[in-house]
This record gives sequence, C-alpha cells and structure tokens, in this order.
Amino acid sequence: MGIEIERRFLVENEDWKSQAILSEDFSQAYLNSSVDEWATRVRIIDNKKAYITLKSSLNELINYEFEYSIPIKDAIELIQLSKYKITKTRYQLKINKENWVVDLFDGSNSSLKIAEIELNSESEQIQIPSWCGQEITGIKSLSNASLAKTPISKLSVKDRIKIQEE
Repeated sequence: MGIEIERRFLVENEDWKSQAILSEDFSQAYLNSSVDEWATRVRIIDNKKAYITLKSSLNELINYEFEYSIPIKDAIELIQLSKYKITKTRYQLKINKENWVVDLFDGSNSSLKIAEIELNSESEQIQIPSWCGQEITGIKSLSNASLAKTPISKLSVKDRIKIQEE
C-alpha cells in the first residue's frame, strides 16, 4: 500500500537556499476538484518525466499515495485539458541527514514557499530548520490540489488557516 507521511511548514526567509542540492521544475494539474476525496494529479518534472498520482488523506499527517509513470505526451495533454494547474520549482535539501524539499510556487501562487519532509513513521522526531515558520501539516486549504483550484492570490494564507480552524 502506498503511504506518505509528511510534515509541511511555511518558509520564512531565504536561509535554506545555501543547502539546496538539486532543483526541478514541476507542472501539475488536478483532474478532479474535491480535496475531501481522492485527488488525481498529473505531474511533469523538468519536461522529461511524467506521472499520474492518486492521493487521499487518511489523517492530518498521513496520505494514501499511488504514483505511476505515464508517457509525457499523455501528461501534456491531460494538463492542457485540466482547469486546475500549478507550477513550482522544487529544491531538494539534505539537513542533518534528513531529506527536505522547498517548493517555490509560480504564477498566481508565487508568494508561497512551503517546506516538506517525509517521515518513516508518525512518531519520528525531526529537527525543524530555523527558516521554517508555521506548521501547515494537514491544512487542506494549503494543499497543492487546493492551491490549483483557488490560488493564494485569491485567498491569503491567514484566511486559509482560519478556514481550517473553524
């Protein structure tokens, strides 16, 4: 079974940049619009690799995730057909032997920077870098699927977090 355990944080400054070891450009689209059910995502990385992913939230920390390679021409067509799209650059970092990523969003989500770390278990302890701000793990309104449907330029981070708390 495909399980993803991750924690997510807003990025507060640029101090992480010196620790970046790789960057990749992502174009992705969502083929359905409900963030409360299974999300079907198509992703192209660096215009070279393409994937289709089925993802559903089990709880705030854990998602079911099944990802499969698909032909890039199919991914391009699916992204063109979708209404819900995002683009971002993902930076990979190695910090204290842990693999972190920082996503810098483009377009109507360009003010947003999110750091993520995948865990081996829910109880795994991590050192949170000083450049990480508020934890946003489990806030569906800040998921990539939600950002594709309603970009950050339409609803502030503060408003999205408020929605989650209600």
